[in-house]
Formats: sequence, structure tokens, C-alpha cells
Amino acid sequence: MNKMMKIILFFAALGMLLLISGVIYTVDETNQVIITQFGKPVAEITEAGIHFKKPFIQQARYFEKRILEWDGDANQIPTKDKRYIWIDTTARWKVGNPLKFLESVGGEVLAHARLDDIINSATRDAITNNHLVETVRNSNAIIEDAEVAKNLIMTEEAVESINLGREKLENIIFEKAKKLVTQYGIELIDLRIKRVNYVEQVERKVYDRMIAERQRAAEQYRSEGRGRRAEIEGLMGKELKKISSEAYRTAQKIKGTADAESTKTYAKAYEQDPEFYSFLKTLETYQDTIDENSVILLTTNSEYYKFLKTVGSEK
Repeated sequence: MNKMMKIILFFAALGMLLLISGVIYTVDETNQVIITQFGKPVAEITEAGIHFKKPFIQQARYFEKRILEWDGDANQIPTKDKRYIWIDTTARWKVGNPLKFLESVGGEVLAHARLDDIINSATRDAITNNHLVETVRNSNAIIEDAEVAKNLIMTEEAVESINLGREKLENIIFEKAKKLVTQYGIELIDLRIKRVNYVEQVERKVYDRMIAERQRAAEQYRSEGRGRRAEIEGLMGKELKKISSEAYRTAQKIKGTADAESTKTYAKAYEQDPEFYSFLKTLETYQDTIDENSVILLTTNSEYYKFLKTVGSEK
């Protein structure tokens, strides 16, 4: 065995000895460490890497640096309008102050117990001080499309109105719980109402009320639609009459112009050959008044047949 190999083995053995004795400890990116000496915290380590501590008398307490999940049990809570509902909440948190976290709760198990108490209490306070509708809706609008909703006027009777809404109610619970958990070194990241269920005794009544609200809202929309339709139909009728009037006036104008041109043409033709013009007009009269079934009794002196009487004499 050469000298270099011996040196490598020596340092490897020394490293193993230091690890076994607890002098060396490592911290990765997901952890933070509190060093305790005889049970009392003496150092806080948040940087990843290899670190050293006194053997036997000092211990490294590891805590998560990542965001952790809290998922509480569903609780039955009465609302301000005396309706019992099941509220199921969830939250995300992390160890914000590891030293305070160690001194107050010691670990994640007790931390979850504190979160149970604080979040459930804040949720109960918020729900009992507000009506049921605040937990299920975020807006007073039935239709979310702003372009459609702005043209509809809803009365207060059409739908039960809200003052806060579910999102703001969640923020109230979150802000209250966030202030309380800091005493345990916990930083609350987010909180949401995961589910709202009605107790069986009032579920049918709540559904009936929701149906009635939607029916009133639908009737209001239909009323607004009928009014809008009548307005559009009135404008359409007005425009139609205007177009018809303009068309009739234009047609009469064209017809008058055509009649004038026709009369002018007939007058010119009459001036050029009055006899021929009279002859053509008489023939037109024959065609319009006599057919194969007509029987007319006239004297030979009648002007009606004056051109027929002259046909034989011209020969």
C-alpha cells in the first residue's frame, strides 16, 4: 500500500470517527437546524452545507424549511341566520422562526394541534357572524359576463345580496389565524374553505330557497328582455315605415316623370301626323272594347266605324 493510499484511508477513518461522535453534521436545502446544548438552544443554522458542533453535549434539531400542508377536520357550525353547515378548511404553513417553534411546540405534531385550535376557532367566529350566503357566493351578480350583466337591473328581491362574500370571508379567517400562530414560530402562507355542506335537516330548504332565488332572477331577466324586445320592435317599425314612405315617394316621382315623358312623346307624335295618330288610337280602342264574343249594334253613321267605312271607298 503506497503512502497516498494510507493518507486517504486515514482521513476517511477520521471523518467516520467525527461523524460517529457527532462533531460533523450536514444541513441540506430543505432543512434548518437549531443547535441545543444541554437542552438549551445556542445556535440557529439555515445555510446548507457541512457544519461542526461539540460532540456529546450539543445536539442538532432539524426542522423543515419547505411549505407544509394542514388539512383540518370538517366542523358543524351555525351561521348568523341559524343554518347549520359543515365547513372543511385547508391551509399551507411553514416554520418561520425555528427557535420560537422549538421552544413553543417542539415539532410538527404539536404544531398541527395548535393550528387545529387556532384555525377552527377563527373559522367558527367568522361563520357565526355572517349569513350563509356569504360562504357560498363572491358576487351579487347571477351572470358573470360583465357586458351582459351591466344591461340588467336586478331588484333586491330578485336575489339575496351579500356584503362580504366567500373570498373576503376566507381572508378574514386567514388574517386572524396568521396573527395568532406567530407566537409559535409558525408562518401561515394561505388558507381556503375547501368545502361547504349543509346538514341534512336544512338541505332541502336551502335548495328550495336557491331555486326560488334563481327563478326570481330569471323572471327579472325575462322582463328586461321583453322590454328590450318591444323597444327594438318599435324602432324597427318606425324605420320600416320611413323606408316604405321614402320608397313610395320615389316611385311616385319616377311614375310622374315617366307619365310626363309619355305625354310629351304622344304630343309630338300627334303634331307630326294627326290623322295617323287618330287612326292608331281608334284601332287601340277596337282592340280594347271588342272581342270575338262581342255584339254591338251601331248605325252606319256612327263615328266608331268611320275608318272601316272608308276602307272600301278608297279602293
